[in-house]
Amino acid sequence: MIRSVLFSLLIAFTTITSPFMTSATAAEAKTVVLDVPGMTCKFCPITIRKALKKVPGVIDAKADFGTKTATVTYDPAKTNIEALTNATKNAGYESTLKK
Repeated sequence: MIRSVLFSLLIAFTTITSPFMTSATAAEAKTVVLDVPGMTCKFCPITIRKALKKVPGVIDAKADFGTKTATVTYDPAKTNIEALTNATKNAGYESTLKK
């Protein structure tokens, strides 16, 4: 019984505080677009997105097969563009910052 009450309180606290934590991070976030010319199939974006989301400080990552790009929103205090391009490289996809 006590365990259930504690778990419920933990869930309620997380639900209440998470929008505030996301807002603070989003205010400081940067968004960049990476060119990823090595995408050859519709499944490549899934691999790229997963690799980018594993980088500490990445808030969101999307990859698009049609444009062969990845759009990444990240916290510059926790990561940088070099870490993002290294993540795609380690996943098998060279990338560069889109000019």
